[in-house]
Amino acid sequence: MIPETFVIPRLTWIGAIDILIVAFMTYQVLARMKGTRAVPMALGVVGVVVFFYFSRWSHLNTVSWILTYTAPYLFFSIIVIFQSEIRQALAHFGKTAFFGGFSSINRSQMCDEIALAVKTLAKNQTGALIVVERDIGLKSYVESGIAVDALLSYDLLVTVFNPKEPMHDGAVIIQNGKIAAAACFLPLTVKPRLSKELGTRHRAAIGVTEETDAIAVVVSEETGSIAFAQDGEIERFLEYETLVSRLSDAIERRKPISSPRKVPAAVQHVDP
Repeated sequence: MIPETFVIPRLTWIGAIDILIVAFMTYQVLARMKGTRAVPMALGVVGVVVFFYFSRWSHLNTVSWILTYTAPYLFFSIIVIFQSEIRQALAHFGKTAFFGGFSSINRSQMCDEIALAVKTLAKNQTGALIVVERDIGLKSYVESGIAVDALLSYDLLVTVFNPKEPMHDGAVIIQNGKIAAAACFLPLTVKPRLSKELGTRHRAAIGVTEETDAIAVVVSEETGSIAFAQDGEIERFLEYETLVSRLSDAIERRKPISSPRKVPAAVQHVDP
């Protein structure tokens, strides 16, 4: 007679759905953790759990007692350590295509205005950082800057980033076809393997696209090169036509025809 412990219950359609949901959630968690600082920390947590059960199995009573009473504090420490990853995951799962948009200006016109302004800024080697809001709101970042609330235009973008103007430092944030604010502060990326040659503008562009689903365009003050950031990844040294394509794909929510070109760290330049 087979012991009850080893009897496998019959799989029902509810059970199948349950398994698929758990598998999907596990995959998403692992996918979000891949390549981040959360991986070694997660391995450390797994090690502690394994050691806890080993101490109970081998009757290491003192060690088991210590781990038992420190476990609740370990749970809260995980929340603190992984707060960035948790925030990204919640934002990723909570975003929806039914909200947000670009209602105040034609999407094609928005793309043209940004691209033309970036082309001029790059030609003059004027540093710039332009962020376009999509589904996830950027209110907290808008409030960190100077309110503008003006219709997006080529002239206004070029004027804002004029080095002689007080608002040229920081980022311009575009919401619903309008320049919501300028001189905004953005979170810097904390990617451990990112080249140290990347400057503040590029790190801020990566950081805001890690935290939200926004897109960002950067103009290097040192070289006049153009970069495009999305989903925590950055593509540098873009030509004007490529930038237009990237902006159009992102704003229209199309998948790019060609994947982003990775630039070797050896040819990257410092951008203050």
